[in-house]
Amino acid sequence: MTDSSNLENLQPDQIFDGGDLDCGSGLILLIRENMLKVHEGGVLEMRSREPTVGVDLPPWCRMVGHEYLGLLQTPKYVRYFMRRNISGKDDSQELQKDMERARSYEWRLRTRSTGHLKSTVYCRNFSFDVGQPASFEEKDPYPSAVEFLLGALSASLSTGFATEVARAGLEVDDIEITTKGRLENALALLGDENGEPVFSNIEIKCFASTFEDEKQVRKIWEQAVARSPIAATLRCAVEIKISFSVV
Repeated sequence: MTDSSNLENLQPDQIFDGGDLDCGSGLILLIRENMLKVHEGGVLEMRSREPTVGVDLPPWCRMVGHEYLGLLQTPKYVRYFMRRNISGKDDSQELQKDMERARSYEWRLRTRSTGHLKSTVYCRNFSFDVGQPASFEEKDPYPSAVEFLLGALSASLSTGFATEVARAGLEVDDIEITTKGRLENALALLGDENGEPVFSNIEIKCFASTFEDEKQVRKIWEQAVARSPIAATLRCAVEIKISFSVV
């Protein structure tokens, strides 16, 4: 590993910002993609705000044959340095394999009825309890399925926006999203009327606290919306009104 004084004087051949992505959420694919822009024996600098990268990156470099040179701490992010392997290994093939795995990845969950108006969902190393399909009460032991759906939508936008902002090197102090949803016919859910209990509309309002250029921040928000699989899917079925404000 190179000492910090030598790293400070090192001139990388390629620099990219990984934002707050961790190695399991697409960062490795981005590292491979940027490493291809570096000649064999050249140096890639990756900037990250995710603390787990410091643990996961060195063994990954050893596994694939790149040399992990070390890191430098800065107030805003950590600078990681890697030297591209000179073994003649074709990194482009590994990148294509990673991209193909990402394209064909399938998320799997298992759900069981575990009590009165309660089901438990199991996925990866998580489990969470879900209440009835929809609830009109002020309080319940568990969130309803409708609330999980709207929560997944707003969380995908909030986290996706924060990640894109970090990758762009911008400072956003706070991100808050309010979400509202209305059913076409809530009585159809209860079986009291004929009809479809589909959403008639969903309203999303995002508030971002920042001193950065509003046009640039808004553009990043629009990218986050476009890249959200939840938003993209729901938009095929229901009108989603989306507004964005810098405060």
